[in-house]
Amino acid sequence: MLRVAAVQPASLAAELGIEPGTELLAINGRELVDFLDFEFLSADDAFLLHVRTAAGEEIEYDIERPEELPFGITLEPPRILRCSNRCDFCFVDGNPDGARKALFIRDDDYRLSFHHGNFATLTNLRPKDVDRIIEYRLSPLYVSVHATDPEVRRRLLRNPKAPAVLEQLAMFGAHGIRFHTQIVVVPGVNDGPVLERSLADLYGMGDRVLTAAVVPVALTAHSKLDLVRALTTAEAAAAVDEVERWSERARRERGEGWVYGSDELYLDADRTLPPAEAYDGFAQAENGVGAVRYLQQLIAEGRSELQEMRGTRVLVCTGTGMARLMPQILETVAEATGATFDLAVLENGYFGTSVTTAGLLPGRAFLEGLRGRTGYDLALLPAEAVSDAGVFVDDVSLAEVEAAAPMPLRLSYHFTDALGVERAA
Repeated sequence: MLRVAAVQPASLAAELGIEPGTELLAINGRELVDFLDFEFLSADDAFLLHVRTAAGEEIEYDIERPEELPFGITLEPPRILRCSNRCDFCFVDGNPDGARKALFIRDDDYRLSFHHGNFATLTNLRPKDVDRIIEYRLSPLYVSVHATDPEVRRRLLRNPKAPAVLEQLAMFGAHGIRFHTQIVVVPGVNDGPVLERSLADLYGMGDRVLTAAVVPVALTAHSKLDLVRALTTAEAAAAVDEVERWSERARRERGEGWVYGSDELYLDADRTLPPAEAYDGFAQAENGVGAVRYLQQLIAEGRSELQEMRGTRVLVCTGTGMARLMPQILETVAEATGATFDLAVLENGYFGTSVTTAGLLPGRAFLEGLRGRTGYDLALLPAEAVSDAGVFVDDVSLAEVEAAAPMPLRLSYHFTDALGVERAA
């Protein structure tokens, strides 16, 4: 069922009298199953829209949409396609009891892969899903490959029915679908020769595989540590070496690096992060691949937009993963603003100290980390740590943290959003 959650003012939907609660049934006689159908079938300048109002009345609108006028509806969230795998390293299994309910959803949804860049394994596709991907040409898709050897991949996914991923990619690729891929490296399973083969297979698919990312397995104190462990420094370094060998070859033959190690992989290997230009546009920055260099680039590009803050003391809260890297970033921001920046490195007592990313810090970490920190005019918190509803992973609300903090708080992704001239105005 496709139902309207909200209608924007001054939109086509508002002019038509469509209201929240209205069910969208069909366009040009074709049933609307989910948001993908609506987005693609309503893209034409003219179409017939069949709806059912909240009162039960069925109406058909003959729509001719002016280009400048948005349709203007927000749909209720879709039912997520659930994961059919049971990976030993699944982060859902690493959640402590009492974590936010949404964190326990095992999603593996090709629609969110296309729409938001979520990684999916493509192991739960039904024939009609395959047809829709091809019909709507959902490209690029973000695919968790992990290993191209079918048996190794089935072992990793704990799914004996997982289809051969190379055959899937080849089939979709023949229809013009392209892919960003990732390999989560689990020591003793898909590293070493398996990683080498996987990269060789993906590279051999040519331009159908746009990028490949290699990231270390991420575990919490609540993960299945009897079944899987983190990479050692030497194992992470070996994975970096493998990535860089293929990256150098790709740059010679294709003019770009193609395969990239995540920031976490380089940190685990105790290696210096590559320069910004090595990431060729940061296609997988949201996957933690080049995220630090991307942040530095955003700050450099937005430097002129940063407000003058001389005499202001700012506390920047982050996770332990950024402890070594944040000082050089703050130096740039300090030069641009004139403010004094101090760093509060917070450990994750919720998932465990092995989880170092700022985006998974719980609200309690900020409550404790800000307590007694007087003398600051402002504190910046990582925006990715807070849900759209204003809640941290441990169900502590941002409002609770704000009420307890001895200074004003702002959420920030890249400093310029929180310290820009427009924000000051």
